[in-house]
Amino acid sequence: MTERTDIHKLANGMTILGIPMTQVQSAAFDFLLPAGASVVPDDCCGAPAVICDWIFRGAGGRTSRELTDMLDGLGLHRGSSVKSKHINLSAALGADNLLKAVELYADIILNPALNSEQFDFSRQLALHELSSLQDDPMHKTMLLLREHFYPDPLGRSPLGCQKDLQNLTAQMCKQIISENFNISEIIFAVAGKYDFKSLCSLLEKLFSSEKPKKTKNINPKKQSLVYHHQQYDGAQVHIGIMTPTVTPQSADYYNARVAVAILSDGTSSRIFTEVREKRGLCYAVGASYHSLKEMAGIGCYAGTTPDKAQQTYDVIITEFKKLADGLSEDELKRAKIGLKSSLIMQSESTIARAQAAAMDYYMLGKVRSLDEIKQQIEKISIQSVLKYLKNNTFEKFCSITIGPAKIKPQ
Repeated sequence: MTERTDIHKLANGMTILGIPMTQVQSAAFDFLLPAGASVVPDDCCGAPAVICDWIFRGAGGRTSRELTDMLDGLGLHRGSSVKSKHINLSAALGADNLLKAVELYADIILNPALNSEQFDFSRQLALHELSSLQDDPMHKTMLLLREHFYPDPLGRSPLGCQKDLQNLTAQMCKQIISENFNISEIIFAVAGKYDFKSLCSLLEKLFSSEKPKKTKNINPKKQSLVYHHQQYDGAQVHIGIMTPTVTPQSADYYNARVAVAILSDGTSSRIFTEVREKRGLCYAVGASYHSLKEMAGIGCYAGTTPDKAQQTYDVIITEFKKLADGLSEDELKRAKIGLKSSLIMQSESTIARAQAAAMDYYMLGKVRSLDEIKQQIEKISIQSVLKYLKNNTFEKFCSITIGPAKIKPQ
């Protein structure tokens, strides 16, 4: 059965998407709000992380406690995250309570209490999350890598920086909400069991009176892909490497994803085999695809000891460059199976489908069906991947290290 996508636009520009999943009794939704890390003023890095928590501390005339009790009373599992351009507010619950939950979220977005007394609690939580990076060196490395790879402000950390968070005020965050919660640019996606006509009618009632605001234009600064080192007197060196590749809008997108899977998807992948299994250079290594709308990259992390850092780095770069020399049918087969397995797992999760639909629409202006993605993966051949690699050579790398020893980048 072909997957259907329901689409409706409000008069003010807000987009409503629906992915029906008739086999489930639950529903999940995702609000994509245009107020991410790259959108806020230069001295407000981390403000979106604070706002994610603050807007849930009372809304629509309800106190923080009352709002929390109502959300919990609906059996709602909620989450929020900050991306480069957006704040994601997502939730999953039983389908019978979907409309009630959407009403509450409309108040959270349109009528948050923004109580100044509650603001400092939200700010302190953001500071605690930022400080927790010291216990998660891989996450810290990849955030720092993207910060140096993507042109500022696109690569800003969603967690912000300590100085800006400490200086952030309630009034500054109120201004950011006022300027950036642009209803005309909101994308709402739902997946699971729902009545699209009833849902659209409710969203029209809740959001249609909100007028569009002026779209914010971001002018990224020029960025050079160079080496950065952050001194840290620990026992390990954490290495981050990122090289440019195609975005999801490209006809070569699936070739790029297969190439990344061959490089680093499981214990038989090239990087894992060459760096960890054959040479025992590191305790952790892996690569992944990461994309913004404007540009994309293949990022790699390795954790090793100071005496092995240079060799670890050199072998990883070599494996990137060797990929264009040839692939095997077994490698291609494993890569395709891995990508399709991920697709199957996503197909069984309402929250994953809602989030994917919202991001697809933002990136591509349409929602890809699971069948379409599967067909595109199936079409990939050794020849198509090698052609992509020939036209998109891995020559320029942004590299960072955190630890007691530097490396000499290529």
